[in-house]
Amino acid sequence: MNILFIHPNFPAQFRFLAAALGANPDNHVIYATQNPRPEWHINGVTKAVFNVNNKMDDKTVPGNPLLRALKTPLLIGKAVLKLCQKLKKSGFEPDIVYGHSGWGSAWFVKDVFPKARHLSYLEWYYNPDGADMRFDRHEPVTPERAANLRVKNAPILNDLAVCDLGVTPTQWQRDQFPELFHPKIVQLFDGVDTDVFKPNPDAKLKLPDLDLTDVPRIITYASRGMEPYRGFPQFIEALPYILAADIECHVVIVASERVCYGPPLPVGQSYKALMLEKIRLNRSDRARVHFVGTLPYGLYRQVLQASDVHIYLTRPFVLSWSMIEAMACGCLVVASDTEPVREVILDGVNGFLVDFFAPQAIAERVLGVLNYPSFMAPIKSNARKTVLERYALKKVLPKHLEIIGNLKLGK
Repeated sequence: MNILFIHPNFPAQFRFLAAALGANPDNHVIYATQNPRPEWHINGVTKAVFNVNNKMDDKTVPGNPLLRALKTPLLIGKAVLKLCQKLKKSGFEPDIVYGHSGWGSAWFVKDVFPKARHLSYLEWYYNPDGADMRFDRHEPVTPERAANLRVKNAPILNDLAVCDLGVTPTQWQRDQFPELFHPKIVQLFDGVDTDVFKPNPDAKLKLPDLDLTDVPRIITYASRGMEPYRGFPQFIEALPYILAADIECHVVIVASERVCYGPPLPVGQSYKALMLEKIRLNRSDRARVHFVGTLPYGLYRQVLQASDVHIYLTRPFVLSWSMIEAMACGCLVVASDTEPVREVILDGVNGFLVDFFAPQAIAERVLGVLNYPSFMAPIKSNARKTVLERYALKKVLPKHLEIIGNLKLGK
């Protein structure tokens, strides 16, 4: 089988699927990407790089901000189109095209490979009437803001129209798409390798520049960026309460100082700097808060395994892998009481839910569970059990491969 994956990043959500298909010598697997990451290699998978012409300035696009919002997906779509034409000229004809929808990367692929069966990875549909857009009353949804979201949906709607089938990770994410398209969208999580992300009762945390092996309690937070969508401001605001009440605990923050989701701050500003300025920790408390940046999987797993409480906060948006990975490690998770989290965590059963907008309540819940460690063992056990039953790679990968196999057969 010939299969073409398309994603601006490598290997992203297609990591395990591409590896499984690449392991079969009868398959020819090409991964089209903008960011090939040379440190990543998957046996049997050939990277094909598309280059986006980011040198084009706004003079190439009319002054209307809605048209400017289309600039990036159109440029990405055009770059992938040129790459696909090149692949076709070389003799490559995919049986399956599996593209991530949202950036415009699969926008024009159907025109190059009309005979292929097309799968869309449908991560998010922008809805001005609900979900994340109506979550914060301090951020009104103006007609201009709503219009911008509808423009962002243009490449997604195109993919929905032309794909043979769509896949989305959670039921709640599926529910965000127009009901008209629900019959062609399958809910299937990407999968967490539970042989890698697993509990280690004897885990101690020692990173290259940080040794916390003798620390009695560690509180962790992990996210791609430090941003409001992942509750970073509320998390930071909770720290003074936690640090004052527990003078021996340390806090480890795994995240990069950037905004991945939502509007960015002005150039030169970051939520890390803004929030630390706001809470003004004293020197001794500040010494117990450790920003470690992003980490390789092995060190990141070590952070989760050594965690006594893991805090996960999110607006009603795409559910992070990190929460599922933390649960797989048997972490005691304190998470926001928001829709994507409630699909996974039942309060007091396999984790704890708190008000996203209440930093003091977040702190009180964290301190409360730290005070009763012996009562938390069943909660941690149930967290891993949830992942094993519903999100483990061993369970979901065969289903994903079955979808691709059936699609090739025309089922």
